[in-house]
Amino acid sequence: MSVRPPASAMPRLLVVGDVMLDRYWFGDVSRISPEAPVPVVRIERCEERLGGAANVARNAVSLGARAGLLGVVGQDEAGDAVQRLLTELRIDSHLNRDPGNPTIIKLRVIGRQQQLLRIDFESPPADTVLRNKLSQFNAMMPNFDVVILSDYAKGSLVNVATMIAAARQAGKPVLVDPKGDDFTRYRGATMITPNKSELKQVIGGWKDEEELTGKAQRMRQELDLDALLLTRSEEGMSLYTEGKVAHFPAMAREVYDVSGAGDTVIATVAVMLGAGLPLEEAVSIANQAGGIVVGKLGTATVTIDELFPEQKAI
Repeated sequence: MSVRPPASAMPRLLVVGDVMLDRYWFGDVSRISPEAPVPVVRIERCEERLGGAANVARNAVSLGARAGLLGVVGQDEAGDAVQRLLTELRIDSHLNRDPGNPTIIKLRVIGRQQQLLRIDFESPPADTVLRNKLSQFNAMMPNFDVVILSDYAKGSLVNVATMIAAARQAGKPVLVDPKGDDFTRYRGATMITPNKSELKQVIGGWKDEEELTGKAQRMRQELDLDALLLTRSEEGMSLYTEGKVAHFPAMAREVYDVSGAGDTVIATVAVMLGAGLPLEEAVSIANQAGGIVVGKLGTATVTIDELFPEQKAI
């Protein structure tokens, strides 16, 4: 059994990436529209939650760590909402406000506890804002213990290779949640955490575990990574390190919503690593966290008490 890290060991995490606002409209569905064969949802309440890289930071503070967030939002009402939520959670906010582009919003319509529709509002940030963010990263990075780069392919991490090189030069572990069909820009990171579909997009398919292990290890070596953590939904997780692969079975008793599960996993690994736990133990705890969070609705978090229910805080 893993031992709960003491509060004094909790690290400072710098999270950089695509910041979003998740909006939820909850309502009752009692009839089909006369205009088209779609349900009519009578909205009864609305919620706002941090999404994307902001949800990674939210998960980190939920576990007891300190988190700083560097990203881009619009000079708009949604950007104000993101800032308010960050302040409420005591996340150190270093947001660049881009007046030329709106804040990324994912709007989900929920009826009878099921997601009926998702509407996305997004556009890439301006080059001048991104250049300013790189300067901020270089200035902030020495004050943190671990760096997380949360790439949702929305345009905020065009300088990811430079960020990785700078952080590694400073001796900081760098964990990356990758996107796209080219992982070479993540070269030199401590670990990347792709899911199955993301990995297949880069290395192609595999017919069995032996072939998957071979391909994953080749990628890890070619990209000069310490580790590659593959999240595999109902198949759990697989951790590939030098000369070794470790499998972790899925922990979820009931899968309710997978939204943001990857954010929870990478945040948990980073917090546990920063607290001094070995990598394999950190991944084991993150696997538990992923199993808990998919049993919750929407982009949710896991608390340290949920992970260590029988151990009191030190």
